[in-house]
Amino acid sequence: MTRYRPPAPKSSPYITPEGYARLQTELKTLWKVTRPEVTRKVSEAAAMGDRSENAEYIYGKRQLREIDGRIRFLSKRLDELTVVDRTPKDTTRIFFGAWATIEGAGDARERYRLVGPDEFDEAADYISIDSPMARALLKKQRGDEIRLPRGKGEQVFRVVDISYGEPTDSTSQSV
Repeated sequence: MTRYRPPAPKSSPYITPEGYARLQTELKTLWKVTRPEVTRKVSEAAAMGDRSENAEYIYGKRQLREIDGRIRFLSKRLDELTVVDRTPKDTTRIFFGAWATIEGAGDARERYRLVGPDEFDEAADYISIDSPMARALLKKQRGDEIRLPRGKGEQVFRVVDISYGEPTDSTSQSV
């Protein structure tokens, strides 16, 4: 058995303006607030003496490595991302950033927003543009059917509504 792991597939480089701002805020907070605080705690722990048995020092160093890793990741990722801040010309179709309401079996309705892979965990109704559901929804119009393999068989959904903008019904631009 080998330890080799194939590289992860490249994720889409798209992000909404809100998601980009959230990642920038996280990077700034890690760099300006969290890291200096942990560094101070590590230096205080180091001043206590024997570092080999000092749990605060060991834990603090580990925490610094994790923070530095996240800072490196965010710095590189923010440079790679493309902010999609415009509504597409054809708002009758589902594209990146759209809110899509779909109807499944038993008239159960679900509403999803297609976002980048760096922000889909932000809310339960956000799905990554790289997910099978989002890929099936792309370029669909109201009334189109989507077939997705799920467990034992196939599940059929129908696009009920498409909107761009905020999720509240009063401010969205329904099509």
